[in-house]
Parts: sequence; C-alpha cells; structure tokens
Amino acid sequence: MLKQHRELSMSIHRTIENNEEAGIRPSKTYQSFVAAAGGHRELNFIEKDVRNYITREVRNVSEQEDAKEFGKYLLRMKEKNPNFFFELELEEDQSIKLAFWADARSRAAFEYFGDVISFDTTYNTNRYNLVCGSFVGVNHHGQSTLLGCSLMKNEEIESFKWLFQCWLRCMGGNAPKGFLTDQCASMKRALEACMPTTVHRWCIWHIMKKIPSKLNGYKGHADIEQEMSQVIWNSHSKDSFDRNWNDFLLNFGLADNKWLSGYSVYEVGEQVSSSIFNKFVVTYDSVAAKVKCQCLLFESRGILCRHALSVLSFEQVSQVSPRYILERWSKKVKRRHTHIKSSHDEPLMEPRSKRFDQLVFRSQNICEFASESEELTAILHRAYDNVIAEMESLKAKRKGTSSLSHENANLESVNELQSTPRIRTRGRPKNRLGSKLDKQITNATKKKKTRVLSEVKVMFFKFVAIEFIFLVNSLANV
Repeated sequence: MLKQHRELSMSIHRTIENNEEAGIRPSKTYQSFVAAAGGHRELNFIEKDVRNYITREVRNVSEQEDAKEFGKYLLRMKEKNPNFFFELELEEDQSIKLAFWADARSRAAFEYFGDVISFDTTYNTNRYNLVCGSFVGVNHHGQSTLLGCSLMKNEEIESFKWLFQCWLRCMGGNAPKGFLTDQCASMKRALEACMPTTVHRWCIWHIMKKIPSKLNGYKGHADIEQEMSQVIWNSHSKDSFDRNWNDFLLNFGLADNKWLSGYSVYEVGEQVSSSIFNKFVVTYDSVAAKVKCQCLLFESRGILCRHALSVLSFEQVSQVSPRYILERWSKKVKRRHTHIKSSHDEPLMEPRSKRFDQLVFRSQNICEFASESEELTAILHRAYDNVIAEMESLKAKRKGTSSLSHENANLESVNELQSTPRIRTRGRPKNRLGSKLDKQITNATKKKKTRVLSEVKVMFFKFVAIEFIFLVNSLANV
C-alpha cells in the first residue's frame, strides 16, 4: 500500500488515543482494527501508521503543532487559576509575533517585590529564533522571583512598547521604582515612553562580565581589570566615582576606548559598594533619627550595617527607626502570594475530540433506526448531504483573529495558531545576544584591523617594487 493512500480517520484517532490511555499496546490496537474490518486488506493503513500517530501526536508534539500546544498550555493554566494572565500578538499568517504570560503567584508577588525589576533578553530559542525575556524581582530571602515571561520575534522599539504595556496591565498599572536592563537602546526608548517615572539603569553584572573580552587586547590587561573593578565597587559617591574614573582612564591611556567612553558616570557606578573596610564614616542625626554609613549597605541591601548599629548603640538608641525596617524583611507580614498554589500542567481534552465523542454517541441511535429499511436510509443520506454542504459553506466564511488574550482566547482560536518558521543553524547555536553598542564597537574594531592590514599590504608591495627596480638596474649595469 502506497504511503499517500494510507489515512487514519477521526474515529481511528479516538480509538488509538483511548487505547493508549488505557495502556493497550499498539500491536493489540491494530489487531482490533483488523478484526473489526474483516482483514488486513480492508484497512487503508498499516500498524506502522498506528505507532507513528502515537509517537508524533499522542506522546510527542510535532514542530507544526508547537504554537498550538503553547496556546493550549496557556489555556490550561487559565482554567486552573482565573488570575493567570497572557496575551499574544499574531502575524497575518497567525504565527506568534509577541507573547507574554504570568501566573497568579507572580502577579501577587509583584505587590511585595515589585519595587525594582530586572528585565533580561540575552537568550533566544535555537529552533525558532524567538527572543526569550524574563521579568525578575528579589524576594524577602534575597532570591530571584519570576514576575513574568515573554517571547519576541524581534527587539524593535514597538515590540518592547507592546511588552512593557502588557506587563503593566498585568500588574495593575503599577510601574516599578527602578528597572535594570542590558545596554539596549530600544529598551531604553520603550521604557521612557511606557514608564516615564521609573528610574532606568544598566545592569552592573552585564557590564562587568564584558571586561575580559573588551580589555584583553591591552598590555597588562589584568592590572587594568583589577583597577577598574576597584573604581567601580569602591567609589562611595558620584563625585568620588567621577574623579576616580577619569584618573583610571588617564593612567592607563584608555580615554579613546569606545567601549569605556560609552558610559556616563552613574551608569557604571550605579551599584554601590558593599565591601567591608577598616574605617567608614557614619553620620547620625538625633533629631530626625537618621543614620547613614559610608558603606551604603542599607541603600543597596535594605539592611542596616554593623557600623550604623554600633553608632546607634553608642548613642544609646534603644529602638531603630521604622524607616530602617523594610516590610519585605518583616516576619509578621502576611504575603498573599504564598497562599496561592502553583498550577500544575494537566492535559486538557480537545474540544474536537469531545464533540466527536458526543456526535458518535448520538448518531448510533439514528443509524440504528435508519438501517431498518432502504427508505429510512435514503432519508438519512439526503440529510447528511445537506448538512455537509451547509457546514462547508460556514467554514469558508470563517476569518482568523490578529490577537489573543487571556480574556477572549479559547481552544478554537488556539488551533488556528501557526508555528514560526524554524531557523536552520549550523553548529552550536549562539545563545547570548549582544547589544547594539557591542556590535558597533566590534564593527569599528574590525574596520580598524582591516585598515591596518591594508596599510601593511601597501607598504609590502612598495618594498617589493623598490627591490624589483633595484634588481633590474643591477642587471642592466652588468
């Protein structure tokens, strides 16, 4: 039997699915079809087709169904907890352009840990080349807590605007006080438009991680890296950082370095030092009950340092001001998100399969009644033809939607989703994504190297030409 002639009907699909759920082996399932049809020749499929359907459709998800399965997962989470939030932006071909989702626990946790948010898009998926983004906060244990996830087809300004506005709607329209990102100009412009009151800073981790790759071309780069780290981590104020940073650039001759000159003062020194030194200046205002230490531990971690506590003890202060006891560190505070159970993913029966089972159950009585005579059978056939024509006409009029959200999405609309074209890569995928600034610096470095090589080649050819002329003249004199 040719492969193009083999086909599994809807009733065969449902029987295979039910038998697989019941633990019946594929060989036994196929033998039951053979017995019901009256022999192998009466079937338009073979046992391999049954096994392939179980592997590709029942146990695993094919590539063409990835987008649909993703949408079904979002619906299952929404069914488990109505506070599950998601929105999808679709292309004209119904493929996913932008996606955002956050569960009920993350939305509740934002109320307590949404003061400063870190947004990271430095990783992408290696199959569809979709950028994966995550909104992360810090909980009362100093641990990262997830506050939302996203998938993006590109990193344009409009895409980030859609994502940030969607995230704000999810979190009740409350913008965070601070927002940390990598060095992405599109993010910066989108944040300025969507969260004008939020303080935007570049993440110090991303900056420090690039030091070895950016400075290893210099002689004595180890000393440069060590001195740079000292300036960044051990400057206690904006003025001291400004002074130390300029001295650092002059001492090592780095004033013309494009990567280092691309930073303004507080974008590098935004994360204050928490190192312990021998001496720190602690100021205490007894009237206002304010204490401030030069180590700035409270400003960076939200916990008073031992230097400040020593001064309060020396001043015989018996009770610390409430301003220094943050709510997130309190043992008595009741956090609503801890009472929300995490949703567990469970398979949700396809609406088509559910309707098919209902139709089969009802049609059995009709078929049994119509099979009593030829006249009744002819009536059922005519009704069947009319119904088929009407359903095909209605199906042709259906139109797809351009967006989906947790409010109006259902399995019908999810089944219209199409997967993004798969990206074929060679070798190990490059997961890390560089910023626009990094690309500009890399291109400038390549151009500089190319220019130097060109000059070397010109000098080489000039030297060869002179040697050739000298050799010709020498031979002529001989």
